[in-house]
Amino acid sequence: MKPGCKRGCRAVVIAGLVLALLAVAGGAWLWQQHARFADQPVHGLAAGQTVQVAAGDSFAAVLRKLRQAGVDEGHDLQWRLLARDLDAAANLKVGEYALEPGATPRSLLLAMREGKVISYRFTIVEGWNIRQLRGALASATPLLLETTGLDDAALMARLGHAGQHPEGRFLPETYLYSRGDTDLDLLQRAHAAMQQAVEQAWAQRDPDVPLQSAEEALILASIIEKETGIASERPAIAGVFARRLRLGMRLQTDPTVIYGIGSAYDGNIRRIHLQTDTPYNTYTRAGLTPTPIAMPGRHALQAAVSPEDGDALYFVALGDGSGRHAFSPNLAAHNAAVARYLQQLRARRADGRAQGQAAEAGVDPVEGAALQEPAVTPSLPQAPGAPAPAPGPRP
Repeated sequence: MKPGCKRGCRAVVIAGLVLALLAVAGGAWLWQQHARFADQPVHGLAAGQTVQVAAGDSFAAVLRKLRQAGVDEGHDLQWRLLARDLDAAANLKVGEYALEPGATPRSLLLAMREGKVISYRFTIVEGWNIRQLRGALASATPLLLETTGLDDAALMARLGHAGQHPEGRFLPETYLYSRGDTDLDLLQRAHAAMQQAVEQAWAQRDPDVPLQSAEEALILASIIEKETGIASERPAIAGVFARRLRLGMRLQTDPTVIYGIGSAYDGNIRRIHLQTDTPYNTYTRAGLTPTPIAMPGRHALQAAVSPEDGDALYFVALGDGSGRHAFSPNLAAHNAAVARYLQQLRARRADGRAQGQAAEAGVDPVEGAALQEPAVTPSLPQAPGAPAPAPGPRP
């Protein structure tokens, strides 16, 4: 090779190497810029901001929504390249997504690719009746309402359970839902959850429980649920009801009477209510009520099918504000417990009035002495084979 060619070829090689190095350096710089864009927090986002990916939205449409929400970072080309790298461009899931401070382009696109939509909570409270449940659903945001204007029968038909009474059919739990979900969606899930919970409880029932079906277990669980808010007492209360059913005694439980009164109930149960017959009055009718009277939780269901052993046939609130009950094996002991309850209640009411007078006089009330009504008012259920006595004294 001629000397001139050697020098020329060497120059070409050197130039190529320089260009290659420049290309590598340029590529590294571009990669650093891309990575910095992908993982740098988006500026200007405020807590509570969201973006909605609708059905049929293209990536360009979603990017426009992000821009409208105040996301200024990066060129559109950078967003497209990142979406391609993350396999997100054609895989964005429909839903509402959070634009929280600290979010990065990468985290936003990954959330949309994986469908990590914003979840809202709706809680069905143990002991709610169907009116309370439907009232709470009507004010749940952003749940879409499809049951407005439907009566209970039409509601159950829409859920695929035509002819079924709605009371007690929806399991008290906290349910997550997303924007775009409907009240029917949520009720369908709660109904399926209750059906499963009842079937599981019934499969685990004590062999000698005095119930003929899972439906009866649901009814009894609803009564237990309304009798006490103390979870540890539910098996004992279930035991009282189980013994009464075996002996043919009427249950004589106030929550069933209250349910039979319906919307006319004003917060006070009176002698006339106990004596007025309705399908739900367990003072005038034997056995269980025709339907549940509330939405029982899992603990009440378990108590209904696994009642506590013992000899108690009566219970009454202690009257001390704890919500707990005194259990008695006979009517005499129960009457004594009722007398103690009334004494406690009168003392606490007097104490409450004294505190009110002291407050008016500028005197600090005694801590913890505020009046709290008991969960259940007392009654005097009948003895086996005896006529129903007059209801006991009531506050």
